[in-house]
Amino acid sequence: MGVFRSCIAAAAIAALSGGAAWAEQRPDARKVELDRLLQSLKSAPDESTAAMIEGRIRTLWVKQGSPAAVLLMARGDRDLQGGAEHEALDDYEAALTLEPDYAEGFNRRAAARAALGDFPGALADIGEVLKREPRHFSALQGLSHIAEQRGDWQGALEAWRKAMEIDPHTPGGAARLEMLRKRVEGEAA
Repeated sequence: MGVFRSCIAAAAIAALSGGAAWAEQRPDARKVELDRLLQSLKSAPDESTAAMIEGRIRTLWVKQGSPAAVLLMARGDRDLQGGAEHEALDDYEAALTLEPDYAEGFNRRAAARAALGDFPGALADIGEVLKREPRHFSALQGLSHIAEQRGDWQGALEAWRKAMEIDPHTPGGAARLEMLRKRVEGEAA
């Protein structure tokens, strides 16, 4: 199956040979917009407004890749949602082969690795995401969930706090923060 996906990736690259130029088209404009949106996210008046801003941020993160990488990411997302974690992992790895500095590629691969129980691999990928984009609230949320699954309540709390500093209107975020805080205090007692 991995060889088949590699052939498809190669065909996508050939069909979209101008992908690298597209990815470099307006990086400064995307960075300015991303900075503005991340700042707006902190001061969003409500969850609904924050959700719209989050959606635009996520779109910008994905669009930092070439068209071929974006296509592979979309296929990986479908695979992951359909419970085909190994296939999703193959797709995300192919996207990272095309775009080795693609923060969102690392983030999605971390999700696939976590779904497969490869927590060390997922944590390494999240580290790569945060090196490239320290404000990546989704990566911080993923880090919190992995820490929780490993029984590291303090780590889960710290990661969630950082995510909430960036995205204070995360749906269910305040309740999770409180639950984690209580867990940490309960363990300390």
